[in-house]
Amino acid sequence: MKYPGSIRPLLFALASLAICLAPLPAQEQIDITHPGGSKRIPISLEGYTGEVLNVLTFDLEIQGFEVTGADKAQYFVSGSNNSDVTGRLADRVSKSTLLSVRYTGGTLRSEAHTLSDAIVEKITGRNGIARSKIAFKVETGQNSEIYVADYDGHNAKQVTQDHTITRDPAWVPARRVLYYTSYKAGNPDIYVHDLQSGTRRAFARYPGLNAGAAPSPDGRRVALVLSKGGSPDIYVCDADGSNLKPLTRTREAESSPCWSPDGRTICFSSRHEGKSALFVVSAEGGSMRRLSTGGALNCTEPDWSPDGKQIVFTRLAGDFEICVVPAGGGAMTPLVAGEDPAWAPNSRTVIFTRRVKGKRVVSLLDVPTKQIKDIQQTSGSCSQPCWAK
Repeated sequence: MKYPGSIRPLLFALASLAICLAPLPAQEQIDITHPGGSKRIPISLEGYTGEVLNVLTFDLEIQGFEVTGADKAQYFVSGSNNSDVTGRLADRVSKSTLLSVRYTGGTLRSEAHTLSDAIVEKITGRNGIARSKIAFKVETGQNSEIYVADYDGHNAKQVTQDHTITRDPAWVPARRVLYYTSYKAGNPDIYVHDLQSGTRRAFARYPGLNAGAAPSPDGRRVALVLSKGGSPDIYVCDADGSNLKPLTRTREAESSPCWSPDGRTICFSSRHEGKSALFVVSAEGGSMRRLSTGGALNCTEPDWSPDGKQIVFTRLAGDFEICVVPAGGGAMTPLVAGEDPAWAPNSRTVIFTRRVKGKRVVSLLDVPTKQIKDIQQTSGSCSQPCWAK
């Protein structure tokens, strides 16, 4: 049909408006300040049973999705888990197939993790975390040992056999290597443990406290807490232990160093001005500067997000509470009751410890949506989790 010239511009404008008002694919919404959390992305799962269904549900719900019925979902995942895991991802809005895959050669559990990571990447554009690893401390009576596991706590394996107090596990980025502190020789010393070869060596055995080892993002340097000069101070050295130098020289205790993603700055907790607060210092040395946390006091255990934007930390305000603050300082946002926070590689999920009926339990928090899930626990109290990056 032909239209008069005066009507064609109007029709074009109406068509353009219709396109603008059409539903858009779900986008990742990050709003850590909203009490109820950001809106979750509705997705349905069909054709899966047992362990695979449980794995997919866990993985997706802790990364911003809401597993729901097909009538409420924007995205549909259909497949099977007979001998292999298959998956087809469709978009209700665009009516298109976004993904069609089959995974073979692994366990059903590992194949389900791989599928969930593919779904997260296809819909949100960010990498999934379902195939990542964690380390944590397990207390059994007076002793504690270091364990490693899949990010959801499954396939946990005991790494140390020290039969004493062990603590502070920390991953070397992009390597299967852990630093940790052990009283094996009667003093709190730092060891480095290669998970592939099983070899271990002493890293720092100075008189007094040796703790809190934190490898730099490139793995070439290590920040640590030593009391060999008197009170516990922050030091930095090369990965072979050489070129040791202090970054702080205070009479008060410093603890919990962590690195900025560019490796230039170290954030830590100090009592230099009274109650525990967060400070930053150049990794090359210089004056320490207090990081503004919006008036929050008793701040400890900082961890810098891999994207460099936020620092998560613990504050004591009656009970332990996990909070976040912009990396440059500013308004503090409380997240959840707990302690020992550490970022996932996606700079979105935090692993932390919370207390349940007198026992420490390791849990996951999706920061934007406020979703919390406990990981699979081992016997004994679990704490001090850290994420491999």
